[in-house]
Amino acid sequence: MMGNDYAGSGGAGMWVFGGLMIVGVLILGGAAVWAVIAATHRGSRGFTAPAASPETGGRGRTRQVLDERYARGEMNSEEYTERLHTLGL
Repeated sequence: MMGNDYAGSGGAGMWVFGGLMIVGVLILGGAAVWAVIAATHRGSRGFTAPAASPETGGRGRTRQVLDERYARGEMNSEEYTERLHTLGL
């Protein structure tokens, strides 16, 4: 009778295959974590206000706030120019 010779050689192949499966799962998990972190950082980058530079002493940010308020219609042209003059901008 002929028998199967898989019993003696199948053990090593199963260990290799199992190890490769574990490595693959770890790589996929790491890629998923990286994608989530990258997506959350990318989304928040566009909404942060730039920090005022030390040279301007915050005047750049002050001007930016005035510009934004004027653009939204919260103040008219007269108020805008008056506040710029008052602040020395």
